[in-house]
Amino acid sequence: MRRTPTTVTVGDQITTRLITFGLTTAARELVTRFVQADQPSALPLLLEILDLEAQERHERRITRLRRASKLPPGKTFGTLDEGRLPPALVRRLQELAGGDFLDEATNVLAFGLPGVGKSHAMCAVGHALIERGRAVLFMPTYSLVQELLAAKRDLDLPRALRKLDQFDVLILDDVGYIQQSPEEAEILFTLLAERYERRSVFITSNLMFAQWDRIFRDQMATAAAIDRLVHHSVLLEFEVPSFRTEHASRRGKASRAAASTA
Repeated sequence: MRRTPTTVTVGDQITTRLITFGLTTAARELVTRFVQADQPSALPLLLEILDLEAQERHERRITRLRRASKLPPGKTFGTLDEGRLPPALVRRLQELAGGDFLDEATNVLAFGLPGVGKSHAMCAVGHALIERGRAVLFMPTYSLVQELLAAKRDLDLPRALRKLDQFDVLILDDVGYIQQSPEEAEILFTLLAERYERRSVFITSNLMFAQWDRIFRDQMATAAAIDRLVHHSVLLEFEVPSFRTEHASRRGKASRAAASTA
């Protein structure tokens, strides 16, 4: 039987869906069998059901990814005060939310003083990437370093690093916020070297690169770490006032005004 153009289009979509589901035999046989049985009119309904299955699978995957990410649930683009950020920076964040940079294992490095919104912005991008089906992990740098140190002491560091490989993006929050011991600096360097040109790293830090010798304590290690990070990277500078400082200032003014009125 000659197939109409409509049947070919719907049939191709059905086959694609079945391949995506890993149902290779059904993908090979189903459309052909329906056409041979003179039932091509049933194919649009079948495609609709498969689309529902695809949507539910996507939603379940997003739920699993979000739970595994450890991202703060409230730090999304919906709650990010974009009015405080330069328009060019906001546009760059929105571009990153598309996720194209992940295919080249590009890193994103966010610098600025404490309280300027670096962590919130990186988390917002992380949430957007999860919506696109990408695996993200958010960790305070100090906490992750301690976990890897424990794995090293248990002779389990290679397995711990492989486990981190399942994440397309690793968000290391507050790099350099706490002074690190030589052993901690070595673990951090090992992690960065392991992901180099393989997986993306997001970093937030209040220390510019010129101050990173405070982290690695050694000029050679510092230079090597920076070299790996910036080779494929996007640099974001949050040159805005601290949100927490502004909030405290406004609250203080309101309190003084209320006291004056009283």
